[in-house]
Amino acid sequence: MQVPLLDLKAQYQSIKDECLKVTQDIYESQYFILGPYVEKLEKEIAEYCSAKYAVGVSSGTDALLLSLMAAKIGSGDRVITTPYTFFATAGAVSRVGAIPVFVDIEPDTYNISPAKIDAVIKEMPNAARKTLKAIIPVHLYGQCADMNAVTGIAKDNNLVVIEDAAQAIGSEYQKKRAGSMGDFGCFSFFPSKNLGGFGDGGIVTTNSEDQYDNLKILRVHGGHPKYYHSQIGGNFRLDALQAAIVSIKLKYLDQWTKTRQENAEKYKSLIKEAGLNHTITVPFEKENRHIYNQFIIQVAERRDELKEFLISNNVGCEIYYPVPLHLQECFADRGYSSGDFPVSEYAAEHTLALPVYPELSEEQIVYVVDQIKKFYA
Repeated sequence: MQVPLLDLKAQYQSIKDECLKVTQDIYESQYFILGPYVEKLEKEIAEYCSAKYAVGVSSGTDALLLSLMAAKIGSGDRVITTPYTFFATAGAVSRVGAIPVFVDIEPDTYNISPAKIDAVIKEMPNAARKTLKAIIPVHLYGQCADMNAVTGIAKDNNLVVIEDAAQAIGSEYQKKRAGSMGDFGCFSFFPSKNLGGFGDGGIVTTNSEDQYDNLKILRVHGGHPKYYHSQIGGNFRLDALQAAIVSIKLKYLDQWTKTRQENAEKYKSLIKEAGLNHTITVPFEKENRHIYNQFIIQVAERRDELKEFLISNNVGCEIYYPVPLHLQECFADRGYSSGDFPVSEYAAEHTLALPVYPELSEEQIVYVVDQIKKFYA
């Protein structure tokens, strides 16, 4: 049996006619950049995320970059974030000339630890503290970080909060949607996301009208009116084609999310029935709406061997993320070393993503768990 990590072809077949029609309309209009399809999606995403405004951008990475620029974070400023995330989170901080300050994660959710954020701030020398400007919590794998605590710390310390919600569209924290709780919310429409386009794309949400206007200006090189520049922005425009495809998929997102959640429950039940609970730790749902961008298991031992065994038996799986950011070569000048963030390092060495996409069949899930049981037997 073949069980890919993700099967976008199956998803496409269910919406193919709608996609072909809207792309044909765009080809006929020859309106490829921004325009009515982007404006439509911006309104839809703002409403879906319970935010007042949304600004379509060229990628999830550029959503982070644009948010940092809008917050006027730059050379020598410091930004707190997690070392256990996709590279873009800290990469965007560095690209604006700021300094990423890493803080370890919680062992159950893999999200940044508010208690450790608080401790890091309190331990900072006064000179460094004066340059601290923002916190970027990452809603990893589809579950929100502890946002009440994060925003509380930010308020006490006059810090901007930029939610990295690239993996978390539709997830909730105490009935509040990802992207609606910080100063900015950053989303990715990379094809493998729960809500993905046919290429790169992203969006920034905000509840500030001033920042909404500013984001739109910065998105087009900082020009307002056209060809007149009071500030330097970038080319962060969203393609009409991507907006149109994402808008189609948004209509089905809640159903796809429900199926992902059902698949996650099937995994949990089968893993328990197989007697694997002492070997495998399944995802912990701390919040009331985990959307399962990834289904991450933590294994006590032989993770890499398990991965190779599954792949050899036609089960797609992946390690997110094998090297925490503080141990990446490009951040060596920050002075971090192995052992500085033990929870992140343990997660990097012991976690594995299993297929959880909506089109996955129960037979396939049973097969995946059977292969894991066979390996540990």
